[in-house]
Amino acid sequence: MDTDQLYKGTTTVGMVCDGGVVLASERRATMGHFIASKTARKIYPIDERMAMTTAGLVGDAQTLVRVLAVENRLYRLRRNEAMSVRAASTLLANILNGNRYFPYYVQLLTGGVDRTGPVVYSIDAAGGLLDEKELVSTGSGSPIAYGVLESQFRPKMAPDEAVELAVKAIHGAMKRDAASGEGIEAVKITQSGGYEDVRQDAIQKIRSRLS
Repeated sequence: MDTDQLYKGTTTVGMVCDGGVVLASERRATMGHFIASKTARKIYPIDERMAMTTAGLVGDAQTLVRVLAVENRLYRLRRNEAMSVRAASTLLANILNGNRYFPYYVQLLTGGVDRTGPVVYSIDAAGGLLDEKELVSTGSGSPIAYGVLESQFRPKMAPDEAVELAVKAIHGAMKRDAASGEGIEAVKITQSGGYEDVRQDAIQKIRSRLS
């Protein structure tokens, strides 16, 4: 099947901030030049303090989300604790590396807070795993998002400041990347607050200042 006929296209962002991580994405899925969905979900909770973002083919990404969520639940049942973010990321990398002849067409980010502190990892379709110390963006709009992130990121930003920067980066990508668009979703994950969806009215307030 021609991959242009499969749901794909995105921009995602991950950042390490003071005491936590922020993940964000837009919500458009495309089939070639056709906008197939305006409400595609691209950030998925894996545990109370861990989530992943998806870019690439939607079906492949959703399969990997289900696999990781199940493996995390089994790990918690056996050990009475969640997987570390690194362990979860390594599991995904091993799955992707072992399927190179029938690859998953995805770019993934995993982020959260565990015993080592806040961490974000990026994982490519061949199973390459990188510990992103500060920020990362994936997907077709990532070159544009990086321009915003690199110019305004500061180490140890407060979580709310990181949310604002992430929204700015996604907003910028949506202006120039045809495969990125519609709404923006964002989450904060902190040691004290756990997984928290950023309210849409807060996101819209940030976007209104950019228009």
